[in-house]
Parts: sequence; C-alpha cells; structure tokens
Amino acid sequence: MLGAIVLAVVLIGGFIFALWCTERVPAGYVGVVYNMNGGVDGEILTQGWHVISPTKRVTIYSVGIEQSYLSSEEKGDSKKDESFNIPTSDGKTVRVNLEYSYRFDEERVAETFVRFKGKSGEEIKDTFIKPKVIAWTQEVSALYPVTDIFGDKRTDINAKLDDYLKQKFDKYGIIIDTVNFTDISVDDETAAAIQKKVTAQQELELANIETQTAKVQAEKKIVDANAAAEAMKIAAEAEAQANREIAASLTPELIEKIKYERWDGVLPQVSGSNAIISMPGT
Repeated sequence: MLGAIVLAVVLIGGFIFALWCTERVPAGYVGVVYNMNGGVDGEILTQGWHVISPTKRVTIYSVGIEQSYLSSEEKGDSKKDESFNIPTSDGKTVRVNLEYSYRFDEERVAETFVRFKGKSGEEIKDTFIKPKVIAWTQEVSALYPVTDIFGDKRTDINAKLDDYLKQKFDKYGIIIDTVNFTDISVDDETAAAIQKKVTAQQELELANIETQTAKVQAEKKIVDANAAAEAMKIAAEAEAQANREIAASLTPELIEKIKYERWDGVLPQVSGSNAIISMPGT
C-alpha cells in the first residue's frame, strides 16, 4: 500500500515537473531561450511543444503579421481612445486614427530580446512600438500643410509615412508591413479654411482651363487663316503660271488661226471711200 502511494506521488511529481519543463510556442511565433546560467545562447524555438531545462526561460515574439490600432474607438488592441494629434507645417493640429501591421524579424529576435532587456513582443509593442509610431508620424506630418494632410495629398503622405516607419523600426528588428490613416479630423475653423482653399483652387483650375481653351481656339484660327492664305497664294501662283504658259504659246500665226476659226463670214460694215477691208488671214 505504501509502495503504491509513493509511486503515485512520484508519477504526479514527474508529471508536474514535465509540465514545468515544457514550453509551447504558438503558430506564427518564435521563442528566444534565455539561460539563467549564461544568458541568451542563440537558441530559438519554432512553433510547437518543447522540453527545456528548468534553468531556461522562453520569451515569445510574433514573426507573423500582427495588426495594431491607434484608434478613438475600441478596436483590436486599442481598448481605449488612442487617437492622437499631429502637427502641420502651417501651425495647425490634426487629430488622426491610424492602423499598422508589424512583425519581428525572425533572424534578429535574439538581438531584439537583448536590446529590449528581455521584454516580450507584446510588451515591446505597448511600451515602444506604439509610442514611436506616434512620435515618428508627427515628424512626417510636420513637413506638410494641413490642406495636404486633409486633402488630395493624403495618399502621398501615407506612402511617405510608410517608408519612414519601415526605415526607423528596421534597426530594432521590427518590420512594419503597412501603415494607414483611417480617419483625419480638424476643427470647424480649419475645415472652413480648407474648403475655401479647395474652392479657390478649383476656380483657378477652371480659369486655367478656360484660358487654355481660348488660347487653343485662337491658335487654331491663326492656323486656319494661314492655311487659307497659303491656299490662295498657291492658287494665284498656279493661275499666273498657267497664264504665262498660255501667253508663251500664242504665236502670231496661232492668233490669226483663232481669228479665222471664230470668223462668221460676215464682212464688217464700214463707210467712206478710203476704208480698207481686211479679211482674216490677210
């Protein structure tokens, strides 16, 4: 009986010990192993179950795409109002919501572990990634006037921000995949000013179009007039050349022949005794 109790205790103890020494790495994650006796030894665990020494600790990092939000509404990992203000080059302030996706570079997670003093991927996101996304977004927005950020340059600014964040986070072993402004809002006064500028730009564009149209029409009239003048000149030169050719071909004999052919046989009526009557060909 005592033997059975001892066996049961041993089995339960062994089971607990096995659980204690077993680490599960979820799909899309890797684990950095920290050895309490010697620090990070370069061992990286991939997804699945792993048996590790009791002297080792595993810190998890996502190498799959993680979506994160800085939003005014409860969305994803944004459980409170995390929207933020960004400055503009003309001294205005804009309120934005932003979403981004990121992952840790699998080849550099051990370096990331050391750089961030053993913090997990989730802790790094909350204490480093989100604050830096805000700060570096503000650096980019400060280069543009509010009308660009709120208006038709929004796509260009978004692309600039995407490139900037990728560059900034890369040295930390953090890869930014996408960044998008999901909402941009301004106060009523700024919105009115923006609308006024947009209207003025539209009117200017319309005026430019009308000016260009008038210019094209005027140039067309000049071209048409020049073409008509050139056509008249060519026709006149052709007629003059034809006349010259006709004049050159009219010899005295030909003239007399034409006269004869056109004579109707009636002698002209003259009066006076000294009148001389000539017939064609004489």
